Formats: sequence, structure tokens, C-alpha cells
Amino acid sequence: MEYLNYKNYLRKIADINFAGAVLSWDQETYMPPNGADFRSQQLATLAGISHQLHTSNDFGEMLRLLKNEVSLNDIETKNVMHSIHDFQKQKKYTTAFVELMSNTINLSFQAWQKAKENNDFEIFAPHLEKIIDLKRQECNMLGYKDHPYDALLDLFEPGCKTADLDRLFDDIKNQLVTFVAEIAKTKQNDEHFMFKFYDKKKQWNFSLYLLSNLGFDLKSGRQDQSSHPFSTNFSPKDVRITTRTNEYDLSEIIWSTIHEVGHALYEQGMLVENYGLPAGECASLGIHESQSRLWENNIGRSLEFWRIHYPVLQQEFPENLAQVSLEEFHKAMNIVKPSAIRTSADELTYHFHVIIRYEIEKGLMEGSIKVNDLPTIWKQKYKSYLGIDITSDAKGVLQDVHWSHGSFGYFPTYSLGSIYAAQFYAAVKKQLPDLMTQIAHGDSSKLLLWLREHIHQHGRLYSVEELLVNITGEKLSFKYFMEYAKEKYTQLYNLSDVPVKV
Repeated sequence: MEYLNYKNYLRKIADINFAGAVLSWDQETYMPPNGADFRSQQLATLAGISHQLHTSNDFGEMLRLLKNEVSLNDIETKNVMHSIHDFQKQKKYTTAFVELMSNTINLSFQAWQKAKENNDFEIFAPHLEKIIDLKRQECNMLGYKDHPYDALLDLFEPGCKTADLDRLFDDIKNQLVTFVAEIAKTKQNDEHFMFKFYDKKKQWNFSLYLLSNLGFDLKSGRQDQSSHPFSTNFSPKDVRITTRTNEYDLSEIIWSTIHEVGHALYEQGMLVENYGLPAGECASLGIHESQSRLWENNIGRSLEFWRIHYPVLQQEFPENLAQVSLEEFHKAMNIVKPSAIRTSADELTYHFHVIIRYEIEKGLMEGSIKVNDLPTIWKQKYKSYLGIDITSDAKGVLQDVHWSHGSFGYFPTYSLGSIYAAQFYAAVKKQLPDLMTQIAHGDSSKLLLWLREHIHQHGRLYSVEELLVNITGEKLSFKYFMEYAKEKYTQLYNLSDVPVKV
């Protein structure tokens, strides 16, 4: 009976949190501009109610009793232990702080949108200052041992430390920089046909075709448009994604759609009976990102995937693609070259975009970087890491929505996701040796079932390290990403055998 009360209590909290998620989704898709102030108030109110429920003495007593309950099975015990951990963390916050953070973030989001539209960082800067101040307070509330950024990392990637990321990013810089330099010496592949005029409605229809083929249940989800593509969910039966369309860049809708559907498939794969429970939540944001990166890059940018889908795309846009071969299209979608926009970056230079943000966030949290200096620092780092000049705030420091959401500690999960994905991809190819043949015939169902069996259905029941070891037999290793990258791009760019340290 006590465990049933616990489940019902957590589901009540989930109802409130997902009600807030609906309002946030509406805020980024359909809400009229003048609704911003009241929407901030509404979201702050819901965040405060959720926090009060999550930290109540009655809930604490319920967890204390369940901790010593011997009748619970293994899954029930894991749920309770995760809830105790969450309860102890939530108790470190005050309701006033949670409401202030929520209100500050929602006003900040509106300021970020305006700043990006006007290409003016100064509009956003004072709001970002407030968020940074609150985030530093949050680090102190949560506590940390070595670096304040560790406290924020743990919110998205439990157990991950700044020292761990420093070592991982050193590996990336030591190995990937050399390989990208080798590619840069070769003749660049042609992609001019990707930037012809592509009718917006036809692009949209093709994106819906991709969604359906990849297994996204449109009776349990939908796709809309937003300025920054994202995914959200309110239950496994209601999962939303957004994408964006550029009539002079075909790649934007293709990759944002496939990327976000990877996230959505994870959420649709959660077991309905675990709604509101830790077992119904993702293992980490890095694991969540691994699902989108696996579908987007390992599958979606493969030659096999487009053997079945490229003819459909050619039929939609014969004036642009009729004379472009499958192989030429495949090379165009896998161009490796430095770029200013993270979401449009290739899968190799993408890691440098993440490293730049990681270094800036660490500096902001420790106080070595000031908000007003961000546009200048941003330009310096893009010149240093990618060799390109940033000419505007909109395409520079304002390009990402995450800081306006207060999502500090989030960006490293993007690189972690790509590395997890490569390791999972290597494992699934061993277990499903005919996987890419299936993909070439338009059948990704066995891959989806494999992901549901090994990752989706478990939620938070296993840690990231446990998932990796259970599935691949070893802890996180960057070698799988480098092996995948070397095999793929050596062929695409006709490279000689480039030595890569693994």
C-alpha cells in the first residue's frame, strides 16, 4: 500500500511538471508575444508547487519507510533509492529560489529571442547576468568538491565531473584535430545543390515521411516549427518535436527532424506504467543525446539509409536533384568543414563547438569570464578552434537557446551523446550483423526494437556506466567514435590510411 501511495504521489508531481512542459512548448511554438509576462508567472507558480510537493515532510517520511521495506522487488527498490536521492537534492533548494529561477528564465527566453532577432547581445546581457548569478548560487546550494561546474554537470549527466570532461576533450583535441586537418587538405566535395530553392511545404511533407519511416508514432506525438528545434514530452503517449525550415538550405529540416525524432523515440519507448517514476525518466541527457545522434549520424547520414529515401526526395525536387547521384548526395550530406552554427555543423567539427561552450561555461561559473566579454571571447575561440570569423551576435554568442533556459552544464552532453552513440552503434552492428542491409531496404524496426530493449525501457534503473558495460562490455571509450569516423571519412574524401591514435 505504501508503495502504491508513493507511485500516486510521484505521478501527481509529474502531472504538474508536464503541465508546465505544455506551457513551455506553447511558449516556443504558438504563444502570442504579449503573453510572455503572465506565462512566466504561470510557469513559476507550477515550479513552486512541484518543488513543495517534492520536498514535503510527508513525502520524506514516506521515503524513509519505503527505504526499509523488505517486500519491494528490485525495480521498486531502485525507484525508491532514486527518489531518495532526488528528495535530498531538492531539499537543498528553497521554494522561493525555484520560483525566482523559473521566472528569471522565462523572462530571459523572451529577451534572448528579441536579442537574436535584432542581432544585439546587449538586450540579452542583463538577463544572462541574473541567470549566471543564480547558477552560482545553485552550485553552492548543491555543493561540490573540486569545481563549481561539477554541481551543474551532475544535473544532466549524473556522476560526471569537470576533470573527466577535461580528459575526454583532450582526447578529442589530440585525435580529431589531426584527422580533420587531413580532410581539409583534400578537394572538398560538392554541396551547391543543397542550397537551391526548396519549397517549404514540400520539405515539410518529406520530413513527415521520414518521421513515419523511422517509427515515430504520430498518434502519440506531433511535429511543429520553432526558431530552435527541440523535443519535449508529456507522457510516452504525447511526445512533441519541432523542426525548422530554410528554403535555401535543404539540410536544416532533414537533420533537425531526424535528430529530434531520435529524442522522441526514446520518450515513446518509455514504459507507460512507469509514468512519473524514475524508471520512466531518461538515464542521463548524454544517453538521451546518444539516441538522437545515433539516428541522425550513424544511420541518417549513411549511404544505406538514403538508398531507399533519396529517390523519394528526388521525386519531390526533380528540378534540383534529378541529375544528382546518390553518391554525390551522400558526400554532400557529410561535408566536413568549419562553420559558425553548431546545429548545422558536421559530426566531426561539432565537438569543437561543444568544447568552446564548455570552456566558456566553466569560466562563467568560476568567475574568470564576464558576461559583457562574451561576444569577444566567443569570436576569439571560434577563430582559435575553427579558424573562422564570427561576424554577428545572432550567428555567434546568441545562436543557442540553452543559456536563456538556464541550462548550464548541458552542452557537454552533446559530445558525450555522439561518443555513446558510436559505442552503441558498434555493439548493435555486432548483434544485428544485417542491420545496414535492413536500413537499405527502409526497415529500421529491428534497430528500434534493440534500442527499446537495451536502453529505452530501463529509464534511470541503470547508471550510464552500467548501461555502457551491459550493452558494450566496457566503459566509455572515445576509440569507437574515432574508428567510425576514420572508416567513414577516409572513403568519403578518398584519403590515404590516416593513422589515428586509439
